[in-house]
Amino acid sequence: MRYLIAIALLLVAAPAMAQFWTHYTNERYGYELDIPPSFEGGGESDNGDGQAFYRPKSEQVLTVWGGHLLENFEAEVAQRQRFANEQNWAITYQASTPQWAVFSGQRDHRIFYQRMIPLCDGASYAAYRIEYNVRDLAAMEGIIDGLTRSFMPMGC
Repeated sequence: MRYLIAIALLLVAAPAMAQFWTHYTNERYGYELDIPPSFEGGGESDNGDGQAFYRPKSEQVLTVWGGHLLENFEAEVAQRQRFANEQNWAITYQASTPQWAVFSGQRDHRIFYQRMIPLCDGASYAAYRIEYNVRDLAAMEGIIDGLTRSFMPMGC
């Protein structure tokens, strides 16, 4: 009997737990990731490459997008890091493999974390970038872990 009650409780609790994170899929470029709780989507971009999600109370912005590689994945990552430097972000961390690249930085009281992955066609990439206030640094660790765990190409 206790076994049946435990199963019933799990079945009731599972949908409630699933409501916290939503799922985003980009059909144009073929990538997906989970969106953290309380982030409100701003709608798919006009060209279908991605979307911005906002958490207004915390001044947090999550942007996801795909694009075509100009040269190769490594060159695209280097270019994105240059863009961040040109916008006066101090790059504080970077790491990469052939399957992913990550870099983050700080400007004044803002921090960003950006992750990029090459996509299945070998000619495009996907990225997410989350920007938040430095006061939220500790709270963002779990969110970034969830984003990273769910961020992947589709259909390889």
